[in-house]
Amino acid sequence: MSGRFKPAANTYVRPMGRWWRRDPFYVRYMLREATAIFVTLYALDLLIGLFCLWRGEAAYTVWLTAMRSGPAVLFHLIAFVMICYHSYTWFKVMPKTMPPVPIAPGLMLRICLAAVVCVSIATLLLVWRLGR
Repeated sequence: MSGRFKPAANTYVRPMGRWWRRDPFYVRYMLREATAIFVTLYALDLLIGLFCLWRGEAAYTVWLTAMRSGPAVLFHLIAFVMICYHSYTWFKVMPKTMPPVPIAPGLMLRICLAAVVCVSIATLLLVWRLGR
């Protein structure tokens, strides 16, 4: 084949393999991205539980029974560890990606903790009120 195009033999093809394993930064990045799978699976599990609750007491009881099985407990333990790592890494990445905020870092931490406490108290009050 003649013409203006180069033959395919001279074209560079980057080897696609496990190149990311050579650099610890990429290993941590890939692990953080893999933990998102567990976040998604756990969210889907909670949505299924919510759907079963909507369907009625019998469906919700079946879902609760399934959640008490050995594989489900094991999944939840693994998911807990993965979600904790996922949260930890995103809290480490967030200050590097967000625009500068004219608030002292210690004050920002106290504001975030206060927000978590307020949301937790509101959730507990809501659950207590619904349980009555």
